[in-house]
Amino acid sequence: MTTITTTFSHRQLAVNCFNAVWDLLDLNDRTKEEEEKMIHLGHTSFWHWTQVEEHTAKNLSIGYWQLSRVYAIAGLGERSLYYAKRCLSVSLENDIEPFYIGYAYEALSRANALLGYTESSIEQAEQASEYAKKVGDEASKEMLMKDLQEIERN
Repeated sequence: MTTITTTFSHRQLAVNCFNAVWDLLDLNDRTKEEEEKMIHLGHTSFWHWTQVEEHTAKNLSIGYWQLSRVYAIAGLGERSLYYAKRCLSVSLENDIEPFYIGYAYEALSRANALLGYTESSIEQAEQASEYAKKVGDEASKEMLMKDLQEIERN
Protein backbone atom coordinates (compact mmCIF):
# COMPACT_ATOMS: atom_id res chain seq x y z
CA MET A 1 0.00 0.00 0.00
CA THR A 2 1.40 3.34 -1.05
CA THR A 3 0.74 6.44 0.99
CA ILE A 4 0.93 9.77 -0.76
CA THR A 5 1.95 12.63 1.43
CA THR A 6 1.58 16.16 0.17
CA THR A 7 2.96 19.08 2.09
CA PHE A 8 1.64 22.57 1.62
CA SER A 9 3.01 25.73 3.10
CA HIS A 10 0.79 28.25 4.82
CA ARG A 11 1.66 30.69 2.02
CA GLN A 12 0.50 28.24 -0.66
CA LEU A 13 -2.73 27.52 1.17
CA ALA A 14 -3.39 31.23 1.73
CA VAL A 15 -2.88 32.00 -1.95
CA ASN A 16 -4.93 29.00 -3.13
CA CYS A 17 -7.86 29.92 -0.88
CA PHE A 18 -7.60 33.60 -1.83
CA ASN A 19 -7.78 32.72 -5.52
CA ALA A 20 -10.68 30.33 -4.92
CA VAL A 21 -12.58 33.21 -3.28
CA TRP A 22 -12.02 35.29 -6.43
CA ASP A 23 -13.42 32.48 -8.56
CA LEU A 24 -16.60 32.63 -6.49
CA LEU A 25 -16.70 36.44 -6.45
CA ASP A 26 -16.52 36.42 -10.24
CA LEU A 27 -19.71 34.38 -10.56
CA ASN A 28 -22.79 36.38 -11.56
CA ASP A 29 -25.00 34.22 -9.35
CA ARG A 30 -24.03 32.19 -6.31
CA THR A 31 -25.96 29.60 -4.36
CA LYS A 32 -26.15 29.86 -0.58
CA GLU A 33 -23.68 26.99 -0.43
CA GLU A 34 -21.26 28.89 -2.67
CA GLU A 35 -21.65 31.99 -0.49
CA GLU A 36 -20.80 29.96 2.60
CA LYS A 37 -17.86 28.36 0.84
CA MET A 38 -16.65 31.84 -0.19
CA ILE A 39 -16.83 33.03 3.43
CA HIS A 40 -15.00 29.98 4.76
CA LEU A 41 -12.31 30.22 2.09
CA GLY A 42 -11.82 33.92 2.87
CA HIS A 43 -11.26 33.20 6.55
CA THR A 44 -9.04 30.24 5.75
CA SER A 45 -6.89 32.34 3.44
CA PHE A 46 -6.60 35.08 6.06
CA TRP A 47 -5.67 32.66 8.83
CA HIS A 48 -3.00 30.98 6.73
CA TRP A 49 -1.50 34.39 5.93
CA THR A 50 -1.21 35.07 9.66
CA GLN A 51 0.81 31.86 9.96
CA VAL A 52 3.35 32.94 7.33
CA GLU A 53 6.26 34.16 9.41
CA GLU A 54 7.13 37.05 7.11
CA HIS A 55 3.56 38.23 6.46
CA THR A 56 3.19 41.98 6.10
CA ALA A 57 0.65 44.63 6.97
CA LYS A 58 -0.19 44.71 3.27
CA ASN A 59 -1.07 40.98 3.39
CA LEU A 60 -3.38 41.68 6.33
CA SER A 61 -4.94 44.70 4.64
CA ILE A 62 -5.68 42.67 1.52
CA GLY A 63 -7.09 39.83 3.61
CA TYR A 64 -9.36 42.10 5.62
CA TRP A 65 -10.48 43.80 2.41
CA GLN A 66 -11.35 40.46 0.82
CA LEU A 67 -13.33 39.42 3.90
CA SER A 68 -15.23 42.70 3.79
CA ARG A 69 -16.03 42.19 0.11
CA VAL A 70 -17.12 38.58 0.67
CA TYR A 71 -19.52 39.62 3.42
CA ALA A 72 -20.84 42.52 1.32
CA ILE A 73 -21.53 40.16 -1.58
CA ALA A 74 -23.25 37.79 0.84
CA GLY A 75 -25.45 40.70 2.03
CA LEU A 76 -24.03 40.67 5.56
CA GLY A 77 -23.43 44.37 6.08
CA GLU A 78 -22.39 44.36 9.73
CA ARG A 79 -19.69 41.73 9.11
CA SER A 80 -18.58 43.58 6.00
CA LEU A 81 -18.28 46.80 7.99
CA TYR A 82 -16.30 45.07 10.74
CA TYR A 83 -13.66 43.80 8.32
CA ALA A 84 -13.60 47.07 6.39
CA LYS A 85 -12.75 48.88 9.64
CA ARG A 86 -10.00 46.34 10.37
CA CYS A 87 -8.68 46.86 6.84
CA LEU A 88 -8.53 50.64 7.25
CA SER A 89 -6.96 50.38 10.68
CA VAL A 90 -4.10 48.10 9.63
CA SER A 91 -3.60 50.12 6.43
CA LEU A 92 -3.33 53.50 8.17
CA GLU A 93 -1.34 52.24 11.16
CA ASN A 94 1.28 50.83 8.82
CA ASP A 95 1.19 53.63 6.25
CA ILE A 96 0.92 51.24 3.33
CA GLU A 97 0.55 52.35 -0.28
CA PRO A 98 -2.35 54.66 -1.25
CA PHE A 99 -3.89 51.93 -3.43
CA TYR A 100 -4.56 49.75 -0.37
CA ILE A 101 -5.75 52.63 1.80
CA GLY A 102 -8.06 53.63 -1.05
CA TYR A 103 -9.47 50.12 -1.11
CA ALA A 104 -9.95 50.19 2.65
CA TYR A 105 -12.16 53.25 2.19
CA GLU A 106 -13.87 51.52 -0.75
CA ALA A 107 -14.72 48.60 1.56
CA LEU A 108 -16.13 50.99 4.16
CA SER A 109 -18.16 52.76 1.52
CA ARG A 110 -19.55 49.48 0.17
CA ALA A 111 -20.44 48.17 3.65
CA ASN A 112 -22.13 51.41 4.65
CA ALA A 113 -24.07 51.53 1.38
CA LEU A 114 -25.27 48.00 2.05
CA LEU A 115 -26.39 49.02 5.54
CA GLY A 116 -28.22 52.09 4.21
CA TYR A 117 -25.78 54.61 5.70
CA THR A 118 -25.69 56.71 2.55
CA GLU A 119 -23.95 59.77 3.98
CA SER A 120 -21.11 57.69 5.44
CA SER A 121 -20.84 55.71 2.23
CA ILE A 122 -20.48 58.89 0.18
CA GLU A 123 -17.85 60.33 2.55
CA GLN A 124 -15.80 57.15 2.41
CA ALA A 125 -16.07 56.95 -1.38
CA GLU A 126 -14.71 60.50 -1.50
CA GLN A 127 -11.80 59.45 0.75
CA ALA A 128 -11.13 56.47 -1.53
CA SER A 129 -11.15 58.80 -4.56
CA GLU A 130 -8.59 61.04 -2.89
CA TYR A 131 -6.30 58.08 -2.32
CA ALA A 132 -6.89 56.88 -5.89
CA LYS A 133 -5.41 60.18 -7.12
CA LYS A 134 -2.16 59.21 -5.36
CA VAL A 135 -1.91 55.82 -7.08
CA GLY A 136 0.84 55.88 -9.69
CA ASP A 137 -0.18 52.81 -11.66
CA GLU A 138 -3.02 53.78 -14.02
CA ALA A 139 -4.52 50.27 -14.22
CA SER A 140 -4.71 50.05 -10.42
CA LYS A 141 -6.22 53.53 -10.21
CA GLU A 142 -8.85 52.62 -12.82
CA MET A 143 -9.72 49.41 -10.97
CA LEU A 144 -10.32 51.30 -7.74
CA MET A 145 -12.39 53.98 -9.47
CA LYS A 146 -14.45 51.32 -11.28
CA ASP A 147 -15.25 49.62 -7.95
CA LEU A 148 -16.27 52.96 -6.46
CA GLN A 149 -18.58 53.63 -9.40
CA GLU A 150 -20.16 50.20 -8.87
CA ILE A 151 -21.10 51.24 -5.32
CA GLU A 152 -22.69 54.45 -6.61
CA ARG A 153 -24.85 52.50 -9.09
CA ASN A 154 -26.25 50.14 -6.45
